[in-house]
Amino acid sequence: MIEDLRGLAVFVAVADAGSLSAAGRRLKLSTSVVSHHLSRLEGKLGVTLFFRSTRSMSLTAEGQAALDPARRMMAAGNEALDAINIGQDMPAGTLRVSMPAWGEQSRLRQALWQFAKQHPMVDIALHSSDVPVDLIREGFDLAIRLGTLADSALKSRRLGDFRLALVASPEYLATRGPIMSIEDLAACDFVGISIVPNGMTLQNGTEAIAFEPRNFRLEVDTISSAKSAVLAGLGVRQLPMSEVEDEVAQGRLAYVLQGWSIPTMGIYAVWPDSGPQKALTRRLLEFFRERGVSDAPIR
Repeated sequence: MIEDLRGLAVFVAVADAGSLSAAGRRLKLSTSVVSHHLSRLEGKLGVTLFFRSTRSMSLTAEGQAALDPARRMMAAGNEALDAINIGQDMPAGTLRVSMPAWGEQSRLRQALWQFAKQHPMVDIALHSSDVPVDLIREGFDLAIRLGTLADSALKSRRLGDFRLALVASPEYLATRGPIMSIEDLAACDFVGISIVPNGMTLQNGTEAIAFEPRNFRLEVDTISSAKSAVLAGLGVRQLPMSEVEDEVAQGRLAYVLQGWSIPTMGIYAVWPDSGPQKALTRRLLEFFRERGVSDAPIR
């Protein structure tokens, strides 16, 4: 019986994740173990649940018929585990969390460390990347997203505010005339980031203009690399305010076109509304909410 339930849980994970390896990450099992449980279930049932190819897996007719009942079984089990965990003074389990790679001293990251200290029986697996993860396929319980959220089936909550500032090095600015207008800004060299939009909205009082840089000196794939390139005098870039405040205070960077600003954006937590860690996820969300997680660094 237990083996059958385990096999059905693996079946649902593979159907949701789309591959054995992705289901393994979600379940924290090796690909070979996932394959074993799935093959054992298919052997006992005497049916094939998935069409398999080197690149993808898709449900057979039998798999389609079994998926909804298997999901209901998983939902009932998760509800039971969730109800047990809610009342625990010492919650236990593992939370897989994804956050942007930058912001080592941010209030958000420090709040995560505080949560780990207060709940020693909860294991935290933190994934740091500026590239958004697929929570369902990669098995994450919660991710932090910045800016504007795309429509999705994920749950979300705004946790705080996120600010950007246009900056350049004094060395770069010394090679140009004064940047007094949007036209002056458009003539500047910019540092592009491949994983995030390079366009922005610039606001001056009630006036707002959509601005798309044209001249890219180089392109990088992380916020940290972009900041390094700007510090080296290679151009202008909008960067997180919390990441550049110290360098501006030290005179290593300067704000550009100070009469204009970039509207404040949101810091969001997103999470799938399923899985045995729902109570732990909600506990972490409440912990973030109580402490406030603006993008300001810890001083």
